[in-house]
Amino acid sequence: MTVSDDVLTETGLAPTGAGRILVLGCGALAREILAITRQFDHIDLHCLPAILHNHPDRIVPEVRAAIAKTDGYERIFLAYADCGTGGQLQALADEMGIDMLPGPHCYAFFEGTQGFLERAGDEFTAFYLTDFLARQFDAFVWKPLGLDRHPELRDSYFGHYEKLVYQAQTNDPNLTAIAEACARRLGLVFEHRITGYGDLETALNQLAHTSGQAPP
Repeated sequence: MTVSDDVLTETGLAPTGAGRILVLGCGALAREILAITRQFDHIDLHCLPAILHNHPDRIVPEVRAAIAKTDGYERIFLAYADCGTGGQLQALADEMGIDMLPGPHCYAFFEGTQGFLERAGDEFTAFYLTDFLARQFDAFVWKPLGLDRHPELRDSYFGHYEKLVYQAQTNDPNLTAIAEACARRLGLVFEHRITGYGDLETALNQLAHTSGQAPP
């Protein structure tokens, strides 16, 4: 398993050896992807900036540009769900003949997309955090919404929510405490669910074992 924040250069990346796989993923999933795939030497990871989730209109152009810089891979896999692109990311994947994660977003595939969608009607007042968002709550939620400057706007943004659901990929007491503190800051009831890696783990393990270079 190799990983870099900048493995894609203007001249392209041309790995040697048949069966190599590039996982092109969201930066918010980097820890989780590494935890799942570090046992596989034939998989490389390149992550695009996680902050693109605050600008979903930029995800498809950034993914297209990243793919254009690659060379020499047997397969490319998009470790993204739709992520607010309105089906455009799936259309790009279909156009380029590459696979991606199914579902609307990471909250769904961490819990298991089918089960998440079945429960969605009962949880439309839930605000979700993952391990990444618990760590990066200020950078990805609090400050972009301007709550660091205007905390009085909190109820305007979150007044229709009832609970914060922390979808924990790891059972980390420190992260749980951080997520609970986030719920208090938002004035929401706290709920803790240990989801693990969900459909992400299933998809990446299947990907690894369908390559000609997968370990026995």
